Amino acid sequence: MIRTRAAALLEQPGKWQVIDVELDEPKANEVLVRFRAAGLCHSDDHASTGDMPVAQLPLIGGHEGAGVVEAVGPGVRSLAVGDHVVAQFVPSCGRCVACASGRGNLCDLGIYALSGSMADGTYRAHHNGSDVGQMTMVGTFAERAVVPEYSLSKIDDDIPFHVAALLSCGVPTGWGSAEYAAEVKAGETVIVMGVGGVGMNAVQAAAVRGAAHVIAVDPVAYKRERAVEFGATHTFADIDEAADFARSVTGGQGANSAIVTVGVTTGQHVAQAVNAIGKFGTVVVTGIGDIKDEGLPINLWMLSMMQKRIQGVIFGMGSPAFEIQKLAALYKAGRLKLDELITTTYKLDEVNQAYADMHAGRNIRGVILHDED
Repeated sequence: MIRTRAAALLEQPGKWQVIDVELDEPKANEVLVRFRAAGLCHSDDHASTGDMPVAQLPLIGGHEGAGVVEAVGPGVRSLAVGDHVVAQFVPSCGRCVACASGRGNLCDLGIYALSGSMADGTYRAHHNGSDVGQMTMVGTFAERAVVPEYSLSKIDDDIPFHVAALLSCGVPTGWGSAEYAAEVKAGETVIVMGVGGVGMNAVQAAAVRGAAHVIAVDPVAYKRERAVEFGATHTFADIDEAADFARSVTGGQGANSAIVTVGVTTGQHVAQAVNAIGKFGTVVVTGIGDIKDEGLPINLWMLSMMQKRIQGVIFGMGSPAFEIQKLAALYKAGRLKLDELITTTYKLDEVNQAYADMHAGRNIRGVILHDED
């Protein structure tokens, strides 16, 4: 039996608690990973607040992470002991219709993302005789975890773990929101609402793709200041001011796209984004909120007559294995800022302080560094 420490939810809503966990040996197509770093994404906070219900408690948090493979189970072909890996918060089996058609972010195995179990319905982590779930089948808030090989992507050994961890979710989700969902083109005007760990990467992508105006919107002055470093040409605290500016530089039309990456997204945020874009414009809804919220207070006549589009997003609409490799290559080439995204690093026992800092607007992205033996 393998023993490890992990930050888990014992109830919803609830705070993260560091507990001792026992792990099974890896089964078929599974590997044991020693996580060295874990990103602190808002999605895990949605689990702690209860906005995003989970099927199994206790639940080990964390879906952004990087580490080293320590053991492999039967049938594992893509990974070996010693490989450096990045967790994928969405699995990609490579065989279902979604994966085979190039939509690995919508893999059928994603149904298990919130169940906390492996795809066979069983668990690999246990605490005081009870099964323990793993956030999106990975649970990077654990120092060690048994993870399906289809939830991991191998990376080059020379990419630091704390940087690599960001490739699990926040970076590809934000980048893809601009590249694939908004389809940002050179010369366009783009609004990004909320410039935290996801939105800042939408800013990066819009700038790299040649947008003439990259407009960052956030009520936190610190984040607006940082957004300029990542490519924002203009910043505003209020979406209405940003929309007025977008219209002023587009002959009254409005932005070509508005990417909503607000930490707790509501229908009102989406409605404001719809009002900020012009005809044939796109609103990208990347942020999530309370799962019980329904309805958008938008003008349906304007939506139809101005041929506007609302596009949902998961993992930036890209196939995980490809996106992780692509973005890692951009980082190594000096074309993607990753180190600059990390505001503060924490120990595992400081996870609740890390989320308090996130809520206070002090971090672009916080990262847990797991202790070395």
